[in-house]
Amino acid sequence: MRKVVLIISVCLCVSHHIIAQTQMLSLDKCKELALENNKRLAAQRAAQVSAQETRRIANTLYLPKFDLTASYLYTSKELSILNDDQKSVLSNLGMVFADIAPTLAGTLNQVGEHIVDAFRTDSRNVWVGAVSMSQPLYLGGKITAANNIADIGVELAQNQLDSEISKLELSTSNAYWLAVSLRHKQKLAQNYRDLLLKLQGDVDKMVHEGVATKADYLNVSVKVNEAEMTLIQVNDGLVLSKMALCRLCGIPVDSDITLEDEQNQDITDEGGTPDGDIGTAISNRAEIRILSNVEDIANQNIKIARSGYKPNIALTAGYMISNPNLFNGFEKKFSGMWNVGIAMNMPLWHWGDTKHKIRAAKSAALIASLNKQDTQDLITLQVSQDRFRLDEARKKLSLTEKNIESADENLKSAEYGFKEGLFTVSTVMEAQTAWLKAKTQKIDAQIDVKLALTELSHALGTR
Repeated sequence: MRKVVLIISVCLCVSHHIIAQTQMLSLDKCKELALENNKRLAAQRAAQVSAQETRRIANTLYLPKFDLTASYLYTSKELSILNDDQKSVLSNLGMVFADIAPTLAGTLNQVGEHIVDAFRTDSRNVWVGAVSMSQPLYLGGKITAANNIADIGVELAQNQLDSEISKLELSTSNAYWLAVSLRHKQKLAQNYRDLLLKLQGDVDKMVHEGVATKADYLNVSVKVNEAEMTLIQVNDGLVLSKMALCRLCGIPVDSDITLEDEQNQDITDEGGTPDGDIGTAISNRAEIRILSNVEDIANQNIKIARSGYKPNIALTAGYMISNPNLFNGFEKKFSGMWNVGIAMNMPLWHWGDTKHKIRAAKSAALIASLNKQDTQDLITLQVSQDRFRLDEARKKLSLTEKNIESADENLKSAEYGFKEGLFTVSTVMEAQTAWLKAKTQKIDAQIDVKLALTELSHALGTR
C-alpha cells in the first residue's frame, strides 16, 4: 500500500512539473516577450544612447575650451647671448687697460667675468606651463548646423527603433498565426486519419463478410498511410514553427508552449478593419520619418559646406609660466604672464574644394528627397494592396464556410449510403477528401484574414 501511495505521489509531482513547464502564450504576450528579449532592439536602444551622447557633445561646441599644457626640456647645450669672442674680451677686460692703469687690471678682469656670468642663460633645464582658453565667436554657422544634426540624430535613432519594433511585431504575429494554423491543421489531420481508420475497420469487416473486395481494403489502407504521412509532416511543421516563434520571443527554442488561439475551436474574424488612409500611413510610418531625418541631415550638411566660404573667429585667453623666465633677464625661477586676444581665420583659395563639397551635399539631399518620395509611393501601393488582400481573404472565408456546410452534408450522406450499401468505398473516400479540402481551405482563409489584418495595420503604421 505504501508503494502504491509513493508511486502515485511521484506521478503527481512529475505531472505537476510537466504542466509547470508549459507556457500559455497569447499574441500580445509573444509580442511583449519579443520586445523585451530581441537583440536587434537592444542594439538599437544602445544606438539611441549613443545619439543622445553625440547631441551632448555637439552642445559643448558653443562653450569655451580650457587646456592645460606643461613640459620639461633638458638640452645638451645652453643658449648663449654672448659669443666666444665677446666672452674672451670681457673676461680679459683688464688687459686692455694694463698699460694705463695696471693696478686696475685685476679688478676689471673680475668685472668682465661677472658680466659674462650675468649673461649666462643656464637654459639646459627648461620648465614651461600654460593654461589657455578658446571661445568660438563665429564659425560660419557650422556649430549651429552640427547641433541641428545631433538633434536630428536623436530623432533618427528613435525612428529606427520604432521601425525595428514594427518589423518585429509583424514577424512575431506572422509566426504566431502560422503556428496556430498548423495546430488546427494537426487536429484536422488527426480527425481525417480517424475517419479513414474507422472506414478501414468497416471495410475489413465487410471483406470478411464478403460484401467488399480486397482491393477496396487496399485502397483505404493507401489513404490511411497518406493521412499518417500528412500528420507527421504537420506535426514536424508545428514543432518547427513553434521553435521559430520561441526564437523571436527570446525564449529557449525547445520551450513547451501552448498558444492561446490554438485552443479555440475556430479562428474567428472579429470583422474590424484598421482605421486610417494613405495620409495616416505616410505620417505614421517610421520609414518615412527616417528618410525625412536623412533629408534634414543632408540639408544641414549643405550649411556646413557653405561655412567654408566664411571666416572663423574665436576669443583666446591664457596664462603662461616658465623657468627660467625672460621677464627679468634669464631668471631661474617661475614667472609668467596672461594674455587675451581675438583670432580670425579666413579661407582665401582652396582650389574650389568648398564648391565641390556644396555640390556633393546638395546631391545627397536630392537623393534623400527622391528616396522619400519613392517610399511614399510604395507605401501608397502597399496600403491599397493590403486592403484588397483583406477584402479578398474575407470573401474567400465566406465561400469556404459555405463549402464546409456542403462538405459536411456530403460526408454524412456518403457514410449513411455506405452503411446502407448504396455507395461504394470510393464514394466515401471522395467525400472524406472533399471534406478535408474544405476544412483545410477554411483554416487557410481564416489565417489569411488574420495575416491581412496584421499586414494592413503595419502598412498604416497603427500596428
